Amino acid sequence: MALTLTTPNTVLGVLSPKSQSARLVANLVTVVLGSFVLALAARTSVPLEPVAINLTTLAVAALAAGFGWRIGVATVALYIVQGLVGLPFFASPPYGGFEYVMRPSFGFIVGYLPMAYIIGRAADLGASGRPALLFLAMLVGDAVLFAFGFTWLLVVANIITQSGAALPSWLDAGNLIGTAWNGAVAPFLLWDVLKMAFAALSVVGVWKLLPKGDKAA
Repeated sequence: MALTLTTPNTVLGVLSPKSQSARLVANLVTVVLGSFVLALAARTSVPLEPVAINLTTLAVAALAAGFGWRIGVATVALYIVQGLVGLPFFASPPYGGFEYVMRPSFGFIVGYLPMAYIIGRAADLGASGRPALLFLAMLVGDAVLFAFGFTWLLVVANIITQSGAALPSWLDAGNLIGTAWNGAVAPFLLWDVLKMAFAALSVVGVWKLLPKGDKAA
């Protein structure tokens, strides 16, 4: 597996070129292109406050399952770096730059990393052809993502409350935990279950179309 960063249990591992050098180039190109897919998914959004509805969780789940954990995490990491240096890759204004760290939704962006690891790890271990197992891994990864999103929104809400600045309409200073729950978790639960189901079925469907001789035994 030297230089490839993929396994034959993943879609990317099966489709990668046979030579080591070509695989390395293909993996690097995959990471870059994957980061742009994440950016497109993020910008495909409904601009709600404090956290926009978008397709990034669907994209992270599908890419991590298709790539495995190494390429999946690398793709998410590059996406985050691109956004923080100023590219308009995030879902809400200002869409990029280091100041985005203080956005209520930034916890989700960081949470994409463990989400990609959990889902990609499951794929590396053979979940690509097992829809129930892959779906379960996606739900676990999504739950970890929500924990990051909830925690960071709670932190930001507390900072805003303590600053003495005018409170945004989404923030209830007397109920910060309720604010974090209603802003980061409650509106997204059903939609994310559906997105994880769609991502799992899509990856399993692609996996079943691949030539059997190229897959791991």
